[in-house]
Amino acid sequence: MGIVKRNRRWVLLTVFILAFLVACTVSSRKTVQQSQHNVVIFVADGLRPSVINATDTPTLQEIREQGVNFINTHSLFPTFTTANASAIATGHYLGDTGDFSNTIQVSAPVQSAKNSLVPFLENNAVLQEINKQFGTNYLNEETLLSIARKAGFSTAAVGKIGPVLIQDVTLQKGEPTIIIDDATGSPTGIALNSEITTSLTKNSLPLAAPSRGDNGKPGDSKTPGTKVANTVQQKYFADVTTKAILPLFQQRQKPFILVYWSRDPDGTQHNHGDSLNQIVPGINGATTQAARQNMDKNLAQIRNTLKQLGLDATTNIFVTADHGFSTISKQSKTSYAASLSYSDVPKGFLPPGFLGIDLANELKLPLFDPDNKNASVDPTKGQFSKNNLIGKDQTNPDIIVAGNGGSDLIYLPNNANKKALAKQIVDLLLKQDYVSGLFVDDTLDSFPGTLPFSAIALRGAARTPKPSILVNFRSFDTGCGEPTACGVEVADTPLQQGQGMHGSFSRADTFNTMMATGPDFKQGFKDLTPAGNADVAQTLAKMLKLKLTAQGKLVGRVLSEALIGEPDNVNAKSFTLKSLPAANGLKTILKYQTVGRTRYFDAAGFPDRTLGL
Repeated sequence: MGIVKRNRRWVLLTVFILAFLVACTVSSRKTVQQSQHNVVIFVADGLRPSVINATDTPTLQEIREQGVNFINTHSLFPTFTTANASAIATGHYLGDTGDFSNTIQVSAPVQSAKNSLVPFLENNAVLQEINKQFGTNYLNEETLLSIARKAGFSTAAVGKIGPVLIQDVTLQKGEPTIIIDDATGSPTGIALNSEITTSLTKNSLPLAAPSRGDNGKPGDSKTPGTKVANTVQQKYFADVTTKAILPLFQQRQKPFILVYWSRDPDGTQHNHGDSLNQIVPGINGATTQAARQNMDKNLAQIRNTLKQLGLDATTNIFVTADHGFSTISKQSKTSYAASLSYSDVPKGFLPPGFLGIDLANELKLPLFDPDNKNASVDPTKGQFSKNNLIGKDQTNPDIIVAGNGGSDLIYLPNNANKKALAKQIVDLLLKQDYVSGLFVDDTLDSFPGTLPFSAIALRGAARTPKPSILVNFRSFDTGCGEPTACGVEVADTPLQQGQGMHGSFSRADTFNTMMATGPDFKQGFKDLTPAGNADVAQTLAKMLKLKLTAQGKLVGRVLSEALIGEPDNVNAKSFTLKSLPAANGLKTILKYQTVGRTRYFDAAGFPDRTLGL
């Protein structure tokens, strides 16, 4: 009997020890989980800092006052959505990511873009197809979401098609990063895994995203565009985020990164119908005001849900805008294209594709449309195209023009006489009143009146074809008293004068919105040090103890001065770089700032032709 009792005691003692060890392990895991912080990156597409106020955007106003207010902020140039999405995703400048604009030349025709060689990137099928052209990842850099996913974080990106998938660009299915955008539920949507599908169904949320409806209607030269914000589609995205994704993340008990990409105010500012063919009020009308209010409500809904789920104390919110915004001008006194007549262009206005039309006319070469089976384009018959192939052979063009908006890309795909052709094009562009600043690939030569790509971080480790010339268009302000709030730019776009665009080197376009709040950020701190979109991933990776891999060297910095426990002051310097004068005296001038080796671009162009210069 004594032996039996002793055995029972050993068994009980062993069970007790094992139970104690299990309890300690669970407690340790909970402690680790509680100490690991989360991040919500909220991208307010096209939001200008000057329009944030307590009436229209109370949530943003509160974050800006109570958290970190980045005052000296910067978009990357060219100031387009997918370009800056690549920087936000990877922490690299465009010379490394190769996402030079929303529309770029790739290595082969893209079937999902009507077999165009210059596809528009805000399309999942296009992104997946060009990934295959460039070794499974056209960006050539791994994204923050991809690295977090591999480290065991829960990850998701929700909102505007194109920049959402770019956040974890190599995904072919929804495993395990959750991707929900305009295409969700359609053949080009990223497949949803069973876990999120169950969560959506449980919360009576459709498995297909709604369209923009009337908000997606741009109008034409005689019919005003939209008069409503993107409320229906973004309500769906906000509901998906707050009713399905965040509760799911809470249940997993793992740290998470969630990107919410708000199409408003960008989409509404592009398409608004408040100022048809008039530059005042331009993008400062009632419809775009409603878009800002809509975006702010989405952010408020996300913040309230974080509080309800008990996640607010461990979750940082980083708000950024991919770029600023300007009103469109379609006027020029020097353009040959503006002297012709077109069916849907007011007399004397610039048509879409005006840069290609002017170059083809000056060079006496045929013009073709890469988005329409390389069909011939005859401007004298009222024809034009968004993008252009120029040369005697449309299958082997001498010049490719990627039309984007406030700036255009020119590619010279043939090596023969490339330098001589580049000089000829530069000389022709220097004569146009709509041009304000020219940048040329360093390998071509140093032409008077131009600056090299390397000056603006466009020459790096990119896999995609590098443009030869980048053309910045003229910008100015309407005299409202706050230039970046009422900027105007000549834009190569199908949209109308008075509607909205970005992409230029105007300070109205480079001046984006940035702010942050949460357990790792200082409170009530005004950060005067230059900051930009390439800094977002670098800062958050440091904060979350994630290591960003790098193929290229053009990287942003950690915004250390904004973090708790770090010094407030960081040494920054300002510079002005000027090109040699062209024959007509024009110089491309670049204003920029630096923190260490990181550059922040304020404005660039010809004197008196760029806002903020």
